[in-house]
Amino acid sequence: MRRHWNAGAADTISDEKWDYVVFQEQSTLPIKNGKRFHENVREFVPVMKESGATMVLFMTWARKHEPENQKLLTDSYDSIGKELAATVVPVGSAWREMLEKHDTPELHAEDGSHPTLAGSYLAACVFYTTLFDGDLKDLDTEVEGLSHEEGRLLRQIAQSASGSEQ
Repeated sequence: MRRHWNAGAADTISDEKWDYVVFQEQSTLPIKNGKRFHENVREFVPVMKESGATMVLFMTWARKHEPENQKLLTDSYDSIGKELAATVVPVGSAWREMLEKHDTPELHAEDGSHPTLAGSYLAACVFYTTLFDGDLKDLDTEVEGLSHEEGRLLRQIAQSASGSEQ
C-alpha cells in the first residue's frame, strides 16, 4: 500500500467518484509488521473521507504451507477495520473455512501464494456477499473450469464466511 501511496494513489482516488475503494496490503506485511500495515491504511483515511467512498479492506489468505498465519491476518485486518469503521471483506476467513473442511477444489496455485480459479471465484463471491449482502444460494451460473458442485460449495463457503447466510 505504501508504494501505491507514493505513486499517487491519493490523487487517483480524489480525481474520480467512487462508491468503494478496495485496499489490499502485500500478503505478508500484516503478519511481519502489523504496525506498518495499520499505518499504511491510516494514511489513506483523509483522502477517503474527502472522497465519500467506502473504504474496503481485502483480507488476504495465508500461504499454503503457513495456514497458522491466517489468524494473524484476520486479527490484523479486523482490528484496523474496526478502528476505522472500514468494511473488511473476509476472503482469508473464507479460505480458512474451505481449507479446514474440504480438500478440493484447490485454492492455492502451484506457488503456494496466489489463487487458482477456485480461489479467485471464492474471493469474488465473498466480495459480492459482503458488499452487496447478496444471496448466492440461487446463483447457478456455470464457471468454466469449475464443476457445478465446486461452484456451489464455494458459494456456500463465501456466504458462511461473510456472515450473510440467508
